[in-house]
Amino acid sequence: MISLTSPVRTRAHGWPAGPKLLALCVATVALFHVESLWAQLAVLAAVLLAYLAPGPVFFRAGMSRLTILWPFVVVVGLWHLIARDALAGAVIVLRMVSVVGLANLVTMTTRLTEMTDLVHRLLAPLRRLGMRADAVELAMALVIRATPELLGKAGHLIGAWRARTHRRPSWRIVMPFTLLAIDDAEHLAEALRARGALNSERE
Repeated sequence: MISLTSPVRTRAHGWPAGPKLLALCVATVALFHVESLWAQLAVLAAVLLAYLAPGPVFFRAGMSRLTILWPFVVVVGLWHLIARDALAGAVIVLRMVSVVGLANLVTMTTRLTEMTDLVHRLLAPLRRLGMRADAVELAMALVIRATPELLGKAGHLIGAWRARTHRRPSWRIVMPFTLLAIDDAEHLAEALRARGALNSERE
């Protein structure tokens, strides 16, 4: 498995993880309070410019990781077209792409170790109360590490679909993709148990 870190080093790589995540939270909350279509378009344009600023390699890497959003864009868009509320659907789609795009920017410019160190510090109060926070830290690291692998398998499924038919991939790939994800999760759980990870007995 590989991380979601950018293949190109940018200025944002030197920024602390805490302020970047805080800015992401603030931007997400703010976007959910903006109902103007033009404002959402302006935000999306700014996000795209942020991807373009480090160069074409960074831009292509970022856009490739956002392609997973297209099924959600299609579903949300069709639903609002059927409901005859295209404006609200457009705002929701733009907001979703912008928020995920910003989150992807943070992930691409922040090393996994920085993320886990931040979570470790944030969960310090729970440890003082006697709670085990290592499971949360491990879960976050596994999600970040496993996401590219799952995206790659989704790409292979789409490629196999296109090799067999000229029609666009449909909802039928959801079930095999889900089974692949469950199979990976089971293998990962077995590997963690074999290594004694998150043993219920405290040392």
